[in-house]
Amino acid sequence: MGPRLFLALAMLAASTPVSAQCLLCGADGASGASAARQAEMPLRVEVETQLDFSRVAVGAMGGAVELDPLSGARRLSGDVVDLGGFAVTGIVTVTGEPGAAVRVILPTSVDLEGDRGRSARVSGLVTNLSAAPRLGSDGRLQFRFGGRLQIAGLDDGDYRGRIPVTVEYE
Repeated sequence: MGPRLFLALAMLAASTPVSAQCLLCGADGASGASAARQAEMPLRVEVETQLDFSRVAVGAMGGAVELDPLSGARRLSGDVVDLGGFAVTGIVTVTGEPGAAVRVILPTSVDLEGDRGRSARVSGLVTNLSAAPRLGSDGRLQFRFGGRLQIAGLDDGDYRGRIPVTVEYE
């Protein structure tokens, strides 16, 4: 059996839960200050660019496509052939309190749905953020993310899904 055409597009759905803290429950004044800051300047998350693995042909043995958020490079492994197109890492912009430390949480893996009831999995989601990201003096932080799309040999089609991004004040 020859290679099958595969097109994958993972759409990013940003969520911005900023959990409220009980102002009366904190043992010290810092907890109250943190909750007040969150109420005054909520975090806002905007998707600038959606993650797109582009087009590949997949042979019977299957394989993977990996997007590196640092370089934007796409690496193919297994029985996968590049069919051209433009692979794009996801880009997210966060706005909030200038200089504030934030935590960005990505899921361990996400299942993408294809036509004819098939699915593919994106795992190894990573960002280009430092270990302790902070909003800039303008209250903005922009980062890229990528991951690894695992493709089974019989799963051709156009795959789409949502990758939840959670951003919280530290």
